[in-house]
Amino acid sequence: MARSAAHAVRGEPAGRRALRAAPTVLLYLLGALAVWFVWPASLGGCTTLTIVSGHSMEPTLTTGDLVVARCGQAKVGDIVVYAPPGMDRTRVIHRVVGGDGAGGWTLQGDNNAWEDPFAPTDDRVVGIARLRVPGIGAAATVLVNPWLWFSVLILAAALLVWPTRSRDDVAGAQVAPAAEVPVVEAAVPAAGTDTPARAPDAVLAP
Repeated sequence: MARSAAHAVRGEPAGRRALRAAPTVLLYLLGALAVWFVWPASLGGCTTLTIVSGHSMEPTLTTGDLVVARCGQAKVGDIVVYAPPGMDRTRVIHRVVGGDGAGGWTLQGDNNAWEDPFAPTDDRVVGIARLRVPGIGAAATVLVNPWLWFSVLILAAALLVWPTRSRDDVAGAQVAPAAEVPVVEAAVPAAGTDTPARAPDAVLAP
């Protein structure tokens, strides 16, 4: 009976097995998509996470806000993150108010009465603001650490390749047969005779 059941599980249609595995595959795909979306530009991705500091973009952006910027073609009206010429490690987040990507964009903070002294070209624009998470503050410093996302990728890869035991393997596992119990027939002399009496046969439960 056990072998027949195991054979039936192994013979399950491929379509049903695929349907059962679909939620796990979907979870992996969603995880990969999330990692792809937030993978930082500093590691070759297309996302820049910026923590706002200062009052130049109020009331649109305030100190402590986390801004998620994605690479793309900037246009007038966009809020962009850019690196001023000659200042590769500095990031400024202001609104494009004029200019173009070839000759240089004109930028200005929403709360400023003056334009920025820099005119960055497209190659200096790090990303266009796509999402604002208000007031996340100091906790966001962890999110902008590229090593965090590198660790996330390693963990996701480990989960994908980690060996798992499928239900089919569990169902098809061989069950060790129960050890046979030896039956010993004891011969004892019958009362008043020299002929040994035969003990009744042992009855084993099926």
